[in-house]
Amino acid sequence: MTHPMTHAAGDGEHFDVIVVGSGGGLIGAYAAAARGLRTLVIEKTEHVGGTTAYSGAGIWLPGNAAEVRAGIEGGPEAARPYLDAIVGDDSPVELREAYLQGGVQMIAELEENPHFQHFEWRGVPDYFPEAPGSLKGGRTIFPPEIDRAALGKLEPLVRRPLWTERWGVDAGSTMVGGQALIARALLAFVETGHGTIRTNARFERLIVEDGNVIGVEVTTDAGPTTFFADRGVLLAAGGFEHNRELRQRYQPPMTDEWTSGCAGNTGDALVAGIEVGAATALLDEAWFAPGIIAPDQRAIFFTMVWSGIWVNGAGERFMNERLPYDRAGHELLRNHLASDIAHVPAHWVFDHRQIEQHAFAGTLPVDPQVPDWFDVDRWRDAGVLHQADTLDELAELIGVPAGNLTKTVETFNGFAVAGVDEDFHRGETPWDRVTARMIGPHLDGPNKCLGVIDQPPYYAVQIALTDLGTKGGLVTDGHARVLRPDGSVIGGLYASGNTMAPMSGRVYPGAGAPIGAAMTFSYLAAVDMAATRPARARSEVTR
Repeated sequence: MTHPMTHAAGDGEHFDVIVVGSGGGLIGAYAAAARGLRTLVIEKTEHVGGTTAYSGAGIWLPGNAAEVRAGIEGGPEAARPYLDAIVGDDSPVELREAYLQGGVQMIAELEENPHFQHFEWRGVPDYFPEAPGSLKGGRTIFPPEIDRAALGKLEPLVRRPLWTERWGVDAGSTMVGGQALIARALLAFVETGHGTIRTNARFERLIVEDGNVIGVEVTTDAGPTTFFADRGVLLAAGGFEHNRELRQRYQPPMTDEWTSGCAGNTGDALVAGIEVGAATALLDEAWFAPGIIAPDQRAIFFTMVWSGIWVNGAGERFMNERLPYDRAGHELLRNHLASDIAHVPAHWVFDHRQIEQHAFAGTLPVDPQVPDWFDVDRWRDAGVLHQADTLDELAELIGVPAGNLTKTVETFNGFAVAGVDEDFHRGETPWDRVTARMIGPHLDGPNKCLGVIDQPPYYAVQIALTDLGTKGGLVTDGHARVLRPDGSVIGGLYASGNTMAPMSGRVYPGAGAPIGAAMTFSYLAAVDMAATRPARARSEVTR
């Protein structure tokens, strides 16, 4: 299906720019089309938005216009030491510089378009408070919500929220988070008059002539189709989280069972880039997160522990349960791989107050609520929630030593009363404390992030290792141009998002770094293509 019919998408047709993928890559498509370039977006599924449409659409971009309006001091220069300290040598300095400068330019340009309106700063702390340049209020901004009706005939194109696709809950009349971002980008792209979107079009391979990428081959319901790009192809098709073969080849154990990534993310663009000689980096990485095993036996993204503790297979606590989700995911994986004791899955142990006051606050869905989302009987009958009148009984149910679990809880209760987590320092960082503000404080002691576990019945659920998508990908320069292992540029080929080796290396600087990077490098790719002379017409193609 082609939307809109700005250009008749015939076999062998030429465009200036082709974008493979419609999440963060849609920002690059808009930037190219806004510069008058005939731009084709190829989307494998029936909806645009990818995993970005599932997200809260936090965008971590130091020094942007929304921060300036909020009175945040510093700008890109103030964030440089922060990124240098946490990323180190895991990613080139060139990428960080391009990100810091390009992100500011991109947000300023987007806000000139009325479809985007003004982004909003909401005070989400940076994830590494110990690093120089970290901000307590963070650098994360969000798109404003938008009425679904504002999209008109384009509305069915936008991917539904995760809770709609997974549980069938109505998406509501208002688009928020990632849905709002994609909706606004879609409206802006179409309004340029230079954009075409092709859905249900599976990207197969790149077309190369004289070492340069000049087009793509795709498969549609009508069969194989070829499109040529006179200025370049941007690969922005997400990661390979739903490709078991690739995950087993590149990723560490315990990372191929659960993901919140869009089902269409099977690494097609990554493989195509490798086939034409692209270098890769950090393919063992992902945007990790803890996940609760739900009654459907699938994991749910989880980021905000209100009460209770996580224990390993020995019944012992091993980390600060309020770490930002990617740090928490990495900590789960690190402990599991470094020990003979199972840490994946871990067990979240809590008492009746968690059930009574907050259920599973911090999980998805958040809004709208799934009817009977947390019904104790349903969870218990499914075997994913264990309940007992004593800690010893709970320990037997979850298969950990009873003495260890009781001792662990008693130690933690002492910390809660005293107000200091002597083992893992829960409640000492801005992120820990902002979660207390969001889901409520504890009153058992001076530390609002620590609550005593002493009101039976006691409960436990499993915490799995999940991800928001894989993270490694094709190596690029600061213009998002894809590079060969020798550092030379593959002409006409660009990458962004989870198809690209990340600017942030092995870390997650702050809420929205993945989306911020996907948007920024898609934008930088479009800017570079706009400055590139069109390729000559070609009569013969070498695959």
